[in-house]
Amino acid sequence: MKYDILLIGGNGFVGRVIAAQLQLAGYSVLVPTSHLIAARELRMLPKVHVEEANIHEFDELQSLCGRIKPNGAVINLVGVLHDKPAKPYGKVFKAAHVELPKNIITAMQLHGLKRYLHMSALGADSQGPSMYQRSKGDGEAAVRASNLDWTIFRPSVIFGAQDQFINLFSKLTKIFPAMPLANYQAQFQPVSVDDVATAFVKSLLMPQTIHQSYDLVGPTVYTMKEIVEFAARKAKTSCVIIPVPAFVGYLQALAFEFLPGPTLMSRDNIASMQLPNILPANGVDALTEVFKMSRRTLEGMQ
Repeated sequence: MKYDILLIGGNGFVGRVIAAQLQLAGYSVLVPTSHLIAARELRMLPKVHVEEANIHEFDELQSLCGRIKPNGAVINLVGVLHDKPAKPYGKVFKAAHVELPKNIITAMQLHGLKRYLHMSALGADSQGPSMYQRSKGDGEAAVRASNLDWTIFRPSVIFGAQDQFINLFSKLTKIFPAMPLANYQAQFQPVSVDDVATAFVKSLLMPQTIHQSYDLVGPTVYTMKEIVEFAARKAKTSCVIIPVPAFVGYLQALAFEFLPGPTLMSRDNIASMQLPNILPANGVDALTEVFKMSRRTLEGMQ
């Protein structure tokens, strides 16, 4: 069977929402994953086919592209948040943010596919202060240099019922009655996962979005302190926020990196916060101006 959409990274927080919206719009969707058990929610969608595959193996990636209709599209949502320090970035960031997009481009070209939607990040910059930003910037450069009909999306922090940002702070405020917070003045413009998903799906029927890059942001700018306060209200708890100097935050992140289990915060995350994660002064508010959407607010989050 040939599918309309190859959704790479479709088993993640954003991918599951995009998959559901694609199905509602009538598209058939192929989702490769290395975690079939975790894809239970996706497998309940009739027009979404989930199968086990290693997208970092080029032969498997090429085979997946061969199962997409000639006028179909490939969507790449893959992103990782942490890696070991290296210059300009570590192996994990390189594999996910730079090598994978390049391999997707090559696999698409081999099968004559043209339409490609790429998830980047607000602040992505090959010369940025963090490894994450630099690797995302190099990934964007590879996409722009291709002969594909590409569209790049650069969201700020994405919020939603299953996000790993607001929910993380909600959990922490339940555990700690007081929270030392470095970079408490760092700025973010959180955007709804539903709005991000809608922009991806709408762009498939908007030829004018080809060869365009869009910053995706919510309606309000928040400081890190305000976001943690919101997370505490969401968790129906109280947490005293104690602003601390940046070097304390660096030491906290260093400690987190060596704790067992998933990394909650890294030194590279701290480096990313050096720049405001908000719409640039001369930027275009793509959700309202290009996609004609009324953006959801953080306060309306369920």
